[in-house]
This record gives sequence, C-alpha cells and structure tokens, in this order.
Amino acid sequence: MELTAEQLKQFDGSDSSKPIYVALKGSIFDVTAGKSFYGPGGAYCMFAGKDASRALAKMSKNEEDISPSFDGLSEKEMGVLNDWENKFQAKYPVVGRVV
Repeated sequence: MELTAEQLKQFDGSDSSKPIYVALKGSIFDVTAGKSFYGPGGAYCMFAGKDASRALAKMSKNEEDISPSFDGLSEKEMGVLNDWENKFQAKYPVVGRVV
C-alpha cells in the first residue's frame, strides 16, 4: 500500500473504524495494537497519522518536529531514529510506504 502524507492523516485514531498508522523513515506501521499510546489522548497521539521520523530522532513531541525530514539531524539523533525503527519493526507490522 502506498499513501501520500495527506492520505496518511486519515489514520490518526479519530475514526475508530480505521487502523492507526505511524510512519517512520517512509515505512507505515500499523500501531493499532498500541492504541493506548497512539490513539486519542495517548502519550504519543501526536504521531498518529503522520511520519514521526524527525520527532522520534530528537525525542520530541513538539508539533514542529513531527516531520519526515532528516535535515540537520546529528549522528546521535540518526542512531536514536534507527533504534526507534528497530523497536517499531519488532512490535508493529509494516503496511506500506509514504510516497
């Protein structure tokens, strides 16, 4: 499945009939199993329906950091992002890519 960033927004947990997706480094993960974290009111709900690569690399929940951009990330932040990617791959199925 391929989704644009705009289409990905539909999967933010606001519609309980749809799964919850979070993208990381262009891969879309179905995080519905983690609804308590990524669903409405969850600690990481701001990432739902978006590519959260930059924010996860920076360990940030700030809206301005929720972006697929790697621009200006340090080597350490890229390492953190890779750790997040490994955690997501171990826990959640990949269902597609952001195009």
